[in-house]
Amino acid sequence: MYELANHKSVGKPSPNKWAGLGVLAAGLSMIVIDGTIVGVSLPTIINDLHLDLNEAQWVNSLYSVVLAALLLTSGRLGDRFGRRNLFMIGVVLFMAGSIFAALSHDATGLILSRVLQGVGGAAVLPSTLSSVNSTFFGKDRTTAFAIWGAVISGMAAIGPLLGGWLTSSFSWQWIFIVNIPLGLAVLVGAVLFVPETRSPNDKAGLDFLGLLLSAGGFGLFVFALIEGPTLGWWSAKGALSLGPISWPADATISAVPITLAASIVLLLAFIVWEMRRARLNRSAILDLSLFKVRTFSWGNSVAAMVAIGEFGLLLVLPLYLINILGLGTLNAGFVLAAMALGAFFSGASARQLAVRMGPPNVVIIGLALEAAGLLVLGLVITSSTSVWLIAALLVIYGLGLGLASAQLTGTVLADIPVAVSGQGSATQSTVRQLGAALGSAIMGSVLAHYAVNRASGLLADVPGVPANQVDTLAKQLSSSAGGVVPQFAQQGSHGPLGDAGPAAVSALSDGFAQAVSASVLAAAMFLFIGLVGAFFVAAAARKIPTSPINQRTESSRKYP
Repeated sequence: MYELANHKSVGKPSPNKWAGLGVLAAGLSMIVIDGTIVGVSLPTIINDLHLDLNEAQWVNSLYSVVLAALLLTSGRLGDRFGRRNLFMIGVVLFMAGSIFAALSHDATGLILSRVLQGVGGAAVLPSTLSSVNSTFFGKDRTTAFAIWGAVISGMAAIGPLLGGWLTSSFSWQWIFIVNIPLGLAVLVGAVLFVPETRSPNDKAGLDFLGLLLSAGGFGLFVFALIEGPTLGWWSAKGALSLGPISWPADATISAVPITLAASIVLLLAFIVWEMRRARLNRSAILDLSLFKVRTFSWGNSVAAMVAIGEFGLLLVLPLYLINILGLGTLNAGFVLAAMALGAFFSGASARQLAVRMGPPNVVIIGLALEAAGLLVLGLVITSSTSVWLIAALLVIYGLGLGLASAQLTGTVLADIPVAVSGQGSATQSTVRQLGAALGSAIMGSVLAHYAVNRASGLLADVPGVPANQVDTLAKQLSSSAGGVVPQFAQQGSHGPLGDAGPAAVSALSDGFAQAVSASVLAAAMFLFIGLVGAFFVAAAARKIPTSPINQRTESSRKYP
């Protein structure tokens, strides 16, 4: 049982705490925007660097994979060595990764740059939330949590618009260059306004083996999901060559099930190891006793499902808007910004609603709006759906996004003591980022599978398309993430398919639109699962007043 005798030993009220919150919010904005700004620019990056769908998925999701793998460890480091120190180190690393990403000339360079950005982001993200948790108290903490949640939802939604404007007005490299001046301003602000806080109850040792097990388990799991459509989910469909590791295309079994099995073994070993560390009273990356708090355990389950749906949508929708509906990058950004419109409006009113009906109920309403918006969107998507209809549905989705995100964070951490705020916030951030990585991987896999299947069936009915070209064209559609559609459309009847070209383009467009529809419906399914979980969060929150966890004051906190 954790016990904190005096909160002032953990974090002292700062006279500049609101200015410090602004600095932390600015640093958080960089990290959140970078998770969503790439999506709308991805079609341009694919064409410029000649990426295939797998490489594009890695560019989009590897950032979240690295974040998920390192957040727990960085949360512990912040507790021990200082949260402001770690925050500033993270900003510097993030800026370095942004510079390398802007200078990249191929897929390898860009992917490695995203790794460095992920390392920096992993240092920044838990430091912001644990600093808020240890600096603000009472009603101020509720307000600070609401601001933190609003930044998460608002910046995630505005990222596509910013990416569209930078890419269309300058070049895709500017989506990374913009981080440099912002990062420098954040560093200056951190020195001036952000107080240093640490945990006084740190246990001995750094959990390096836990870091390796968690990073390996999470990384292999996402790798399997992304590479499954290419390498084969069971039977080998393609060759794998990764440094010294090679797996032939004619192998009896694909590398994917082996990788999945290895990831499960590593993650189970990680849990066993963390339990052992706890028994020996040594520091652990994942404090499993936190999950005895029901609002924390159920809230994290909801956060994972929501992140899968939200970030999966941000992968597939820009590809559809640009490659199928023919929008420019900026116009696609404006359509996606409809989410931000709804999120900012509802995020601003979320606090007042929370006072009237309780944060868990606000989360339920928000998730219901999100899930309903995506369900209808998935049902209406075709190769010729009105952009205005899509934007209207995204506004509804954004309204739910603002309500849910603004209150979910505070609900999950409301009953976690300040002394372990680094652990609690890092765990929650890890769950969100793992969900983001899984969202890109899962929706990318759904998109690839349905694009091949639906396009193959439609192309087979097009007169003039040779039977031996059907599978090839369908696979090109999938691997190019829909990029072949505008290419073939530009060629018209003068392309390799001759007079059958326009009809083939129509079939490819319809096939990819149907694949996007399936992906959006899959995202809606995860949000509905999150909605169900939110009812359990609300039930747990109602029971809290009679439990030992809530029998505390600002000077004394306990939980099981």
